[in-house]
Amino acid sequence: MTWNWQQPDWPNFAWDRARFAKAEERYLLEAGECVGAIKHLTAEDRDQLTVEAMSREAVTTSEIEGEILDRASVQSSIRRQLGLGTDNMRVAPAAQGIAEMMVDLCRFFAEPMSDETLFAWHRMLTNGRHDLKDIGRYRTAEEPMQVVSGAIHAPRVHFEAPPSSAVPAEMARFVDWFRRTAPNGAEPLPALTRAGIAHLYFVCIHPFEDGNGRIGRAIAEKALAQNLGYRPLTALAATILIKRKAYHEALEINNKDNEITPWLSWFAATAIEAQRRAIALIEFSIDKTRLLDRLSDQLNDRQQKALLRMLREGPEGFEGGLSAGNYIVITKVSPATATRDLADLVSKGALVRAGERRHARYHVAIPLRPVAPIKLDDRGDLI
Repeated sequence: MTWNWQQPDWPNFAWDRARFAKAEERYLLEAGECVGAIKHLTAEDRDQLTVEAMSREAVTTSEIEGEILDRASVQSSIRRQLGLGTDNMRVAPAAQGIAEMMVDLCRFFAEPMSDETLFAWHRMLTNGRHDLKDIGRYRTAEEPMQVVSGAIHAPRVHFEAPPSSAVPAEMARFVDWFRRTAPNGAEPLPALTRAGIAHLYFVCIHPFEDGNGRIGRAIAEKALAQNLGYRPLTALAATILIKRKAYHEALEINNKDNEITPWLSWFAATAIEAQRRAIALIEFSIDKTRLLDRLSDQLNDRQQKALLRMLREGPEGFEGGLSAGNYIVITKVSPATATRDLADLVSKGALVRAGERRHARYHVAIPLRPVAPIKLDDRGDLI
């Protein structure tokens, strides 16, 4: 098997530039819509939305790699680092590390790429790890760096990265490329194209012993932010998680040669879909604030606790709707009290009921905003 980095044209990627013109234009247009929607939020709500978006990205980028983190812990860490909270919640090292990386990305997205930036992110990601030899530096192991699946006795090799001895030179070339293709660089590239290439380029080098996927997605977000000129609220990792199998397949399809139009088509569609999820989250946040303001001082502590729990699920809603049984679990009340509380929430316009008796399910009285999956066709149109 010959990999892309073994080809004579590596890393001179080729792609059909005309195919992505419409997608690039759509992305910038909807980025403007995102900024416009945020202006309708109060400063406090903007801060909360920022924390929610960053913590969702932190949790989902970790989940893509099979690591499950507690969202409340990640949020607590992010709030403290942003100076928005002082709670004493204990936070596990992994949650603390990914939160630190997200805050660093948010604060310093405009800074040029460097080895030091990547090493710092790697140290953050590996906070508390004792099983790695190379932390905060590129890998040095002599054995091949492979992406494999399947049984130990019959592994399937999806990709083999350049040997460790070649990584420093490969990364020097990557960092130089990232700087040259920035908006103020010598060879600027459009936002989606640059971010998509940056992610593929980085993960094909696979320079670290672990954490390459999470850092690669952070690099894509840094590229998007640099091209926009501000750090956007993003749902890139959250959207990739939903399409995780397709994500890995798209990367694998494009790791054997350097014509990367298929990968960029997949990435561009996914980035636009992610941006639409961010817009849906902003609009949901506006509706949520209006709903809570209207219900201020009208709900008892049990009702408020249940409603806030439902609102945490975001614009796609509480999966399957809230049942009386769910309400009992959340609030620790009797069935009779749950029935009264839920009926009162419906009468006050906080919830909407669907179904009857034991089949009754309750939904927050806010329009749901599920985002449809999109693709880019051969003409560059979104479908």
